[in-house]
Amino acid sequence: MLTIFAIPKPFSGHIGMIQRNAVRSMLALGPDAEVILVGDDPGVAEAASDLHVKHIPSVERSRFGTPTVSSAFEKAQAAAQGSIMVFANCDLIITSDIIEVARSVPFREFLVSGQSWELNMQSELDFAADDWESALRIRIASEGVLRPRTAMDWFAFPRGMYRDLPPFGIGRARWDNWLVSSTRARRIPVIDATAVMTAIHQTHDYSHLASGMQGAYEGPEMDWNLKLAGGEDYAFTLEDADWIMDGSGLHRTPLSLWSLKRKIRGLPVLHPTTAPVLKPLFALARSARDLFR
Repeated sequence: MLTIFAIPKPFSGHIGMIQRNAVRSMLALGPDAEVILVGDDPGVAEAASDLHVKHIPSVERSRFGTPTVSSAFEKAQAAAQGSIMVFANCDLIITSDIIEVARSVPFREFLVSGQSWELNMQSELDFAADDWESALRIRIASEGVLRPRTAMDWFAFPRGMYRDLPPFGIGRARWDNWLVSSTRARRIPVIDATAVMTAIHQTHDYSHLASGMQGAYEGPEMDWNLKLAGGEDYAFTLEDADWIMDGSGLHRTPLSLWSLKRKIRGLPVLHPTTAPVLKPLFALARSARDLFR
């Protein structure tokens, strides 16, 4: 069984509608998955009751008042029945692909993620319809835009693998990058399953934040997350995954000039003994690059 957990924003307006779509897509997986909503923002308890999903109301918050990743991960793993956890942003429609993806991983410990498709959704979907997934795939083919590899909207991992996480603010940049870099540093496989997992990010604005989109990707909360992560050196993305899952199975990430550059960039994090030598060299290279721009 999978346990899918999310930390919703307040259930109001357009964001409330797309969050209901997201939760119903998780429920459409049937008995293979349980769903947990974490948090006590307005409307979350009522939505959990209406949708008949497990609710964990108490979650620690950062000094900025934002729910923390550490608290949500700890509480969800403690309450879960599934052996595999899936964290998903609560604006994400999950398809049945996730079941096969989770079953296909041969490792005892792992982190799986993938790119999602951006799709504009203006109404609630009918998940009772037999063809809801195929209809969405048709829409993706004509309207969808694949989000960049820096945008990681979901993660799958064995229950209990992540404990004592830093108290990152959820929904703010850099915590997901740290999850990838810290997993790689522990020599645990990180798998990019974009080719076999269809996930749909429903387009939304940032009106739930007083400072708008800028508050998620810039400013004091992002700076705080970045400090907890250890700095920009730890900002790994799906480009740093060491495995790829596709229709023919699981493969090592192929070597290319770009992947070689990523490997070199990540050496101080993955092999800390190289940091005293490589970090000054990287800083010198950046200064030279900026000088000759």
